[in-house]
Amino acid sequence: ATLNEKLLKVALKAAEKNVAISNKWAKDALEKTAGICKVQVEQADNSKAATDFAFDSMETASENVAAFVEVAKQVQMDTVELLMAAGKDAQAKTSVAVKKVNAEVTAAVEKVTSSTAA
Repeated sequence: ATLNEKLLKVALKAAEKNVAISNKWAKDALEKTAGICKVQVEQADNSKAATDFAFDSMETASENVAAFVEVAKQVQMDTVELLMAAGKDAQAKTSVAVKKVNAEVTAAVEKVTSSTAA
């Protein structure tokens, strides 16, 4: 596969993971919102429910941001790995091409030298 195809595969894998994180986050938020919408008899219960909701929301946000960071780190590592491999491949191809050109130039010089000497 080409470098572009490999990079696209990395990007699509990251997008899938990010969508999964976002979906889970949204589902959790909706479930927690449903819980806070229940009618409370006591005002103190309303305050506690709101406080619990806010705390849970911050905790969930922290966990999900950390999950996004892990996805980003993995993308970065995969990309660096692919680029290093591509660099090594390009270096190897360049080396082969330089050797071929060097052999052709040497052969041409020898041909010119031998025809001039004759």
